[in-house]
Amino acid sequence: MSKTLPASDRLRKGRTGYDTGAAVLREHLLSMPESPGVYRMLGDDGAVLYVGKAKNLKRRVTSYTQQARLPNRLQRMVAQTRGMEIVVTHTEVEALLLEANLIQRFMPPFNVLLRDDKSFPSILITRDHDFPQILKHRGAKNRKGFYFGPFASGGAVSETLTLIQRIFMLRTCTDGVFAQRTRPCLQYHIKRCTAPCCARVSVAAYARQVEEAKAFLEGHSSKVQERMAAQMQEASDVLDYERAASLRDRIRVLTSIQAKQDINVAGLGDADVIALHQEGGVTAIQLFFFRADRNFGTRTYFPAHDKHIESSEVLAAFLAQFYAERDVPPLLLLSEMPETKALFEEAFSQKAGRKVSLLVPKQDKKKRLVDHAKANAAQALGRKLADKAEQQKLLARVAELFALPKVPERIEVYDNSHISGAFAIGAMIAAGPEGFLKKTYRKFNIKTAKGGDDFAMMQEVLSRRFKRLMEEDAERLSGLWPDLLLIDGGAGQIGKVHAALAELGVKDVAVVGIAKGPDRNAGRERFFREGLAPLSLPPQDPVLYYLQRLRDEAHRFAIGTHRARRAKAIGQSGLDGVPAVGAARKKALLQHFGSAKAVENAGIEDLARVSGISHDLAKKIYDYFHAKV
Repeated sequence: MSKTLPASDRLRKGRTGYDTGAAVLREHLLSMPESPGVYRMLGDDGAVLYVGKAKNLKRRVTSYTQQARLPNRLQRMVAQTRGMEIVVTHTEVEALLLEANLIQRFMPPFNVLLRDDKSFPSILITRDHDFPQILKHRGAKNRKGFYFGPFASGGAVSETLTLIQRIFMLRTCTDGVFAQRTRPCLQYHIKRCTAPCCARVSVAAYARQVEEAKAFLEGHSSKVQERMAAQMQEASDVLDYERAASLRDRIRVLTSIQAKQDINVAGLGDADVIALHQEGGVTAIQLFFFRADRNFGTRTYFPAHDKHIESSEVLAAFLAQFYAERDVPPLLLLSEMPETKALFEEAFSQKAGRKVSLLVPKQDKKKRLVDHAKANAAQALGRKLADKAEQQKLLARVAELFALPKVPERIEVYDNSHISGAFAIGAMIAAGPEGFLKKTYRKFNIKTAKGGDDFAMMQEVLSRRFKRLMEEDAERLSGLWPDLLLIDGGAGQIGKVHAALAELGVKDVAVVGIAKGPDRNAGRERFFREGLAPLSLPPQDPVLYYLQRLRDEAHRFAIGTHRARRAKAIGQSGLDGVPAVGAARKKALLQHFGSAKAVENAGIEDLARVSGISHDLAKKIYDYFHAKV
């Protein structure tokens, strides 16, 4: 498989007409099987344009050759298609699961894309210790224990852990800390732990605490409360008022949890509530996690898709991609039903190893839950659209400030990062009405500029960037041509940028330099334009804040990229990249300190004690590993 470009880059390719792409498809149809499978549309560089599934591959691909029946989006996709790959599967269910995995892998620009790969946290009660620990967990479930979740956020987990500590008093310390304790810690004194580390509770009594916590997380809080009430009465009967008061306080916490009827729904069990709201070609999807009748939090998604795609298609794509690598609960409550309900139920049931049902509720509490989720989705989308409107206002102010011919749709910001020329990186970030366009960020390994010459680095980066743009999108159809370049630097940098653009014949892209004011104070930035006096803005101006955010984002991206490259090089070659350290000195350093990591952590005076390492060289070695970039 050839190297895959980011989604935005793929749109640059192959705009030579629908007929060319359709001819490619017809050629593949000659040997296309009539069986279930997954197909990939490829651009002229092998980049994946689209991933689709089909019950009958030949019939589905044939539909793309019937231009009159295709929406404009798919006509544009076919026009860019220069190749195709298929994977035959045994069933349509297998095709559905494979399609979702391939979409997440390749992020094709013509698919609906769920741009979120964050894992969800859960709660783990361990089973590999006499006194189990309760903790927050992410990732693979490799440790022996009981897992409860997923929770929508780390905050939701922390809140639940705090409640469990207050009610059931389980330990949260690591096994290493547990083994070293000789006296109870603060958690014991504030009644958040029974101090099993110091034998303040027996194994059997602690096991009962664990069972109660499990019962609570499994949705049996009423039974737990009844047992606690009985224990409180017993303690009161024998005049153990301290224990009775402790149990009373824990019961109050349980009662307050059960009182939240709008949040927790009795009888629901394990379910995800998924509601969609679409407006102006933008979609918000609200997701509520319910486990054991309790709400484990919410998450909002804004899938990327063509504005003409129907909501049912967006929801179907969301379901396939979201659950591709996540556990599926027994019940999915939806605001609308995808056309392939039976296929999803079969695929999810097969994946989960039990029955999974999709339901659009028409009445009772379940419908109220979906309506509530849909209202949240509408509110979230409203906020997003309002943010977009605010972005438009800021961009209009930018256009006015710098006398641009139109409101910029795309601003590109450039910065460099290096250590005395080593591991030099050029970075570009982009922003527009939607905010930061992170999928279009670019990094450049500096190839020709030497010796830490920032001007030459910037000239190289701009030359490479615009040379490629002119080769691949001379007609400016991709939306990747900037209206404004924001450069981290002053008049000198602006001159180099204009020289680089003029050499390529680019004359209609505005260029502005942003440089910190006296003493490099943020808030006193000056803006440079060719042939004009520097411009400053009032410290509280929203446009100043906006431009600062753009500059800071480019700086963050440049430094992060530089550090990653530097760390990789150090990890691969140890001391090979240290200036003035050849084979003999490297050997002396390793013999003295034992490892490259120890050299990295050594101080200047320690380095200077090594044979062949002068004090000046020791400082250079120290600066190499500790420089603030």
